[in-house]
Amino acid sequence: MMLPEFLSLREKEKFFRSLNGEQKIDALNEMIEESEHIVFLGGAGVSTESGIPDFRSKDGLYNRQDRKFQKYKPEYLLSYDCLNKKPEIFFSYFRKNLDCRTFQPNDAHKKLAEMERKGKLDGIITQNIDGLHQKAGSKKVWEIHGSALRCHCVSCRAEYRAESVFENTEEIPRCPKCGRMIRPDVTLYGELLPQRAYEEAVALIRYADCLIIGGTSLEVGSAAQLAHMYHGKYLVIINKGKTKMEGKADLVFHDNIGKVMNQIR
Repeated sequence: MMLPEFLSLREKEKFFRSLNGEQKIDALNEMIEESEHIVFLGGAGVSTESGIPDFRSKDGLYNRQDRKFQKYKPEYLLSYDCLNKKPEIFFSYFRKNLDCRTFQPNDAHKKLAEMERKGKLDGIITQNIDGLHQKAGSKKVWEIHGSALRCHCVSCRAEYRAESVFENTEEIPRCPKCGRMIRPDVTLYGELLPQRAYEEAVALIRYADCLIIGGTSLEVGSAAQLAHMYHGKYLVIINKGKTKMEGKADLVFHDNIGKVMNQIR
């Protein structure tokens, strides 16, 4: 399929809305072939096919019943406030629910790494903290919510691997150098996004001529804000459920992201 030159946004919208399933895949491949600056913006749905639960779905992390944490709101358990005021609760919850070290990349992670190797992907902006994009081989990854695979001392800033939190037998992990608390390098509720990662993400979005949004409902402010900055030629959304901005997208796939990505040539 050769994508036509559109004389108006209305004509473009009418064309893409007329496509069936197979034609949509053909159009996606043509977009990718034609585009020179493709960016991927992903959320928790990218990693659910690797077995990592998302947060807000019916079976997600926030809907799990655990008596130990019942009296706390899920957002509080992953907040800066909880880390500082109730660190023993924070680390108990974090260790139980966010240890992603043994999970493996799925087809979506692998396809994105392949696209980067072929020079067809400028970069990945991810809300995920599991490091699976890097494990799949991607190099240009901007983690706007940080990573659970890294941690650091809150005082001397010494850097440590995830094992310093997850395999530490102390209720609150302590820095061997200065004795202060070690915390994960994740962006908690109540904290600002990592400045460099966010600035690089903004630059990628503003320069892109094709944005693929996958595995996110765009409910979280940071991802939604970045998505609304995009004004390039093609917008693709791949997500099982409804996603904000679908009305602005050229192609929308309500399907498994790995299944759709695997059909990219």
